[in-house]
Amino acid sequence: MVRAAVGRGLTHLAITDHDRIDGALAARDAARDELQVIVGQEVRTTAGDLIGLYLEKAIVPGLTPADAAQEIRDQGGAVGVAHPFDRFRAGAGRRGWEQHLERLTPLLDFVEIFNARLLVGNGNRTAAEFAVRHGLPGVAVSDAHTVFEVGVSYTIMDGPLATAEELRQALASARVVTARGSRFVRAAMPVAKLVQRLRGNTRVAPQSSVRT
Repeated sequence: MVRAAVGRGLTHLAITDHDRIDGALAARDAARDELQVIVGQEVRTTAGDLIGLYLEKAIVPGLTPADAAQEIRDQGGAVGVAHPFDRFRAGAGRRGWEQHLERLTPLLDFVEIFNARLLVGNGNRTAAEFAVRHGLPGVAVSDAHTVFEVGVSYTIMDGPLATAEELRQALASARVVTARGSRFVRAAMPVAKLVQRLRGNTRVAPQSSVRT
C-alpha cells in the first residue's frame, strides 16, 4: 500500500482497518519519510461505521456512534462518517441512525461524500446532501481493499496535516477527485457485497482499507 501510494504521487495515506490499528502502525513505520501514514480505524458502532484518524490506540467496537466519536476525540483524533448511505454497508442510512444524529453531528469533522467502492445506487449523492445539510466538509476516498484501488479517488488539501486540528483547518478548502474503482473491482464488488450480506451479523476477520 505504501509503495503504491508513493508511486502514484500521494503525500498522505490513512490506513483504516476495521477495529484495529496494528496494520496502520506497521505501515507508518514502513513509510518512513516517503509518505505520511495517518493511523486510523474504521469503527463498528451500534448504528454504522465511523472513521477515526490520528489514533494512538484502537477504539472498542460496539459503542454508540456518539460514544465512539467521543473516544476518538479524547485521543486527539478526527471523526468522519464512512460510506454513510451505501445500501450494502452499515452507515448513516441504516435504520435507527437518526436517533444518534443529535449527539453525533457536533463531533463530526467530515463526511465521505464520495466512496469509490460505492458502485450501486445514489449513496454518494445522498452523502453529499447530508454533508451540506449539516454544514460538514466532504471528502472523496478510495476505500481501497486492494493495491489496485489505492488513489482511485482522493482529497486535495493545502497545508500541513500532521495533526487532527491541522486536518480540520485544511478540510475547509478541500477539493475532491472522484473516480470509480478499476474494472477488476467493478467485476468483483457485486459478489463481495453479496457475501457481506449473507454473512449478516457473523463475526469475520477484520477487513483492511485505506483512505486517500
